[in-house]
Amino acid sequence: MNSFQRYEAMLAGRAVDFVPRVPILMQFAAEYIGSNYGAFASDYRVLVEANRRCAGDFGMDQVSAISDPYRETQGFGAEIEYVRDGVPRCLRHPLEENKDLDRLLHPNPRECERMLDRIRAIETYREQLGGQVSILGWVEGPIAEAADLRGVTPFLMDLMEDEPFVEELMDRCVETGIAFARAQIEAGADTIGVGDALASQVSPDVYERLVLPRERRLIEAIREAGAKVRLHICGNITHLLNGIRTLPISILDVDHMVDMAAARRAVGSGVALAGNIDPASAVKTGTPKTIRETMRRIYEEVGNPFLVNAGCEIPSGTPYENLRALCEPVAYRM
Repeated sequence: MNSFQRYEAMLAGRAVDFVPRVPILMQFAAEYIGSNYGAFASDYRVLVEANRRCAGDFGMDQVSAISDPYRETQGFGAEIEYVRDGVPRCLRHPLEENKDLDRLLHPNPRECERMLDRIRAIETYREQLGGQVSILGWVEGPIAEAADLRGVTPFLMDLMEDEPFVEELMDRCVETGIAFARAQIEAGADTIGVGDALASQVSPDVYERLVLPRERRLIEAIREAGAKVRLHICGNITHLLNGIRTLPISILDVDHMVDMAAARRAVGSGVALAGNIDPASAVKTGTPKTIRETMRRIYEEVGNPFLVNAGCEIPSGTPYENLRALCEPVAYRM
């Protein structure tokens, strides 16, 4: 059973040899091959080589095209600056000074520099690893992308003062997200991650009225295009689980501050949970022994379907032996 077969079988509810490993690597992966975050985010060849090497050396069942939240944002007209040892910076949010949606460009994923770079990463994965490992594409969710276009603080004010504008802006984001996801699926992605980090900062009412319907539209379009969906909302999503359980997702990433048993009760046995060991205090500064024990405890607690993952990205500076411990095969349990 190779990595792709293991991943597909777990999500389909079939027995596997051991639990699939799907940690998210960015700066760690870049530095592992002697490169840096700026090169990783700006050049698909660095991103692919970094993820490919880490998957082979540490034992992972999925390679990812995620690097930062500003791929679509640049396509909409934002100015992005690459930072050697940090996340790219958005120097100018297209709508930070006013709410004129006509200021936004209409991104074509195959023409916009940063969106096309991600598509090329997935094409390269398919050429090198197709059928061997799962290939994860990525798009920003509606509230995350809207905040990237407006700026987080102005957007949060808009949520309180101008819901019609917020809805129209998020609708534009969903349209672009669907087009970007389809292009990545055509390039070879079998799964699309949807990152909607800011959702964890809003109330259940705002989430279920404004965000959830747009996440559903995006997710349904991805599924119709033939891919699975991995929903990733950083932070504490406990208050959102009632809404999340209605989404047609295959995988839910769960951050370390969320009780995994509560997440399982909410989504049931039809969604794979991924997580939720603390990437900083448990993975980066923990020990291989405690990491192994924690992952086995979490798996025993929530059962199948399950994927080994930290609560979020593996931090830069994580000892190699700790990542190896995280990815050490966990025996499948019926």
